Amino acid sequence: MYKDKKSGAFGIFITVVILIILVLLTNTDNSNLSAFENAASNLVTPIQNGLTYLKNKVSGNNDFTTNINNLQAENEELKKRNSELEQDLRELETIKTENTTLKEYLNLTEKYGDYTTVPADVINRDISNYSKIIIINIGSDNGIAEGMTVIADQGLVGHVISVTNSTAKVQTIVDSASSVSSLMSTTRDSIVCKGTLDDISTLKAMYIPTEAQIIQGDSIETSGIGGIYPKGIHIGTVSRVVNTDNSIDRYAIINTAVDFGKLETVLVITNQ
Repeated sequence: MYKDKKSGAFGIFITVVILIILVLLTNTDNSNLSAFENAASNLVTPIQNGLTYLKNKVSGNNDFTTNINNLQAENEELKKRNSELEQDLRELETIKTENTTLKEYLNLTEKYGDYTTVPADVINRDISNYSKIIIINIGSDNGIAEGMTVIADQGLVGHVISVTNSTAKVQTIVDSASSVSSLMSTTRDSIVCKGTLDDISTLKAMYIPTEAQIIQGDSIETSGIGGIYPKGIHIGTVSRVVNTDNSIDRYAIINTAVDFGKLETVLVITNQ
């Protein structure tokens, strides 16, 4: 360790001497240099250049500016590529949504192939305790008229109650003013399903015949009676039966097949 310290001190001494010689040579006219001074200059210059090279090599000064420029260019390229990828992602999401909608329309048209239908999107909805109305983006210009039945992939939605040139207002079956003449799938007994003030996913099945055996889980469909809805369109399933002191007043709660809170695409039947 002592030898290392001694060598370090000697190196510092040599460096100081060299620097003093450099200062003297710099301030002296080259034409008056003696042979010794020229020799010293020739000796010192390579050392000076070597020290400068080593300093730059260690600190990376030679490459610093180049690296900064390269990093800036790479950063701009990455930003551009990221923007392009984000745009591609948005386009893919749009295509995915369009494909989902087209698939829903295809399922609907295949399921209700016996009817002539016009597809539509739900563009507004008034789903409150007292009114459960939706607005669709087709109207009289598309052949839509009042009284036409509106369906979704899962089942019955409601019927058109008013139209404009490009829109139609649909009263859903869960509207408190709605009544649908219906049949129980197992017994084929007639009942009436009415909208309630409770929520947007249940109906109240009333006027159940006293002899009818209504069963939890039984499927309910339109009866075709009443002139509003065609026969055989699925409405929902029985979730529970409520018995009263008077068997005439008993009723059932029906869970609708259609999720009205998430309804987006429908078909309007134009040839019923």
